[in-house]
Amino acid sequence: MTITDEDCLAETLEFNESFAAAAAARPARAGMPDAALLAALRRNRLGGDTPPVTLPQGRDRVVAGGVGVRVFVPDQVDSVYLHVHGGGWAFGSASGQDERLWRLAERARLAVVSVDYRLAPEHPFPAGPDDCEAAARWLVDEAAAEFGTQRLLIGGESAGAHLSVVTLLRLRDRHGVTGAFQAAHLSFGPYDLSMTPSQRLFGERQLLSNTASIRGSYELFTPALEAEQRRDPEVSPLFADLTGLPPARMVVGTEDPLLDDSLFLAQRWRAAGAPVRLDVVAGAMHGFTLFPLTITERELRREEDFLLAAGTRRELAAGR
Repeated sequence: MTITDEDCLAETLEFNESFAAAAAARPARAGMPDAALLAALRRNRLGGDTPPVTLPQGRDRVVAGGVGVRVFVPDQVDSVYLHVHGGGWAFGSASGQDERLWRLAERARLAVVSVDYRLAPEHPFPAGPDDCEAAARWLVDEAAAEFGTQRLLIGGESAGAHLSVVTLLRLRDRHGVTGAFQAAHLSFGPYDLSMTPSQRLFGERQLLSNTASIRGSYELFTPALEAEQRRDPEVSPLFADLTGLPPARMVVGTEDPLLDDSLFLAQRWRAAGAPVRLDVVAGAMHGFTLFPLTITERELRREEDFLLAAGTRRELAAGR
């Protein structure tokens, strides 16, 4: 494990304080999001109040028997990155991060395929995982013909990181597919939906996510399950057999209620035999890459460097 960006700690904590103060000043909402709030969250960019920017480089397609994807193809393609967006399984979209995904495609020489999976509460578990599994199987079968390479990578942020791991496990357990995806990039994901200690202890601090909002997301995504049932490995990959999974980079902030999830998963991933690089960003809250911070630009470059190395077969650093 590496603690990063300690030189930016004062700036990061100052931003956290201002963010929390602004969040506390907004009218309190009890319980799970209502239809109007969900509609606004789905319309606007993650972490903001304005619609996302749409770039002409993004191309919408329907693949794998009806799953929507948004595809970005730069001039040079070394590998294909299956991207899974975040948003608590209930909002976000494949078209919500065009600027970031196009930058990633160009700098890391990736064809980026972002999955527009079905969202809760209209489509609770297992609809989202089903769509991600279908998109991954389509790439396993068609990437060479579509993009000129069979080298596949996978990753996402928050709920997208969770779905990325679930997808790798489904490929292995349901289809006997291991080794097709060469690396995973997992940003601040929830891997124990029965709630790790850091989730339970975070409390009411309003740093994009907190104990109550996390619990509400789980209730939207898995409404038929009690907490103990959410420990099923098909729901919570922290409890799964992790053998046969690819090298991974995991990143999380010290002020993220999901801190334990990455700490615990990294240890189990490594114990199962795959290299892991775990970067813990000093002072960073959940979803920090959504905001204009010094640590954001640094993290985006680390992500690009990892995926470029994975996509061009350079040796991946395992970390300590």
